[in-house]
Amino acid sequence: MVVWLLFFDKNDVFTQYELIQKCKKLEKEKTYFIEEIENNKRNLVDLRTNAKSLETLSREKYLMKKENEDVYVFVSK
Repeated sequence: MVVWLLFFDKNDVFTQYELIQKCKKLEKEKTYFIEEIENNKRNLVDLRTNAKSLETLSREKYLMKKENEDVYVFVSK
């Protein structure tokens, strides 16, 4: 009976071990994504309240410029 439960049952020891490992991995991912959400919230508040941060983001990420400026993009190889 014990052998059957340890090795052949649908809830055997190996399956339980795999499920525990998967659960730990998902908990780590959950923590990571919660931290990312908080970081993004802080960045969003900063962009909404700080004009300099908004200008920096738009210039660096979206290559926006003012009317009287030229933009040069340097690509590293």
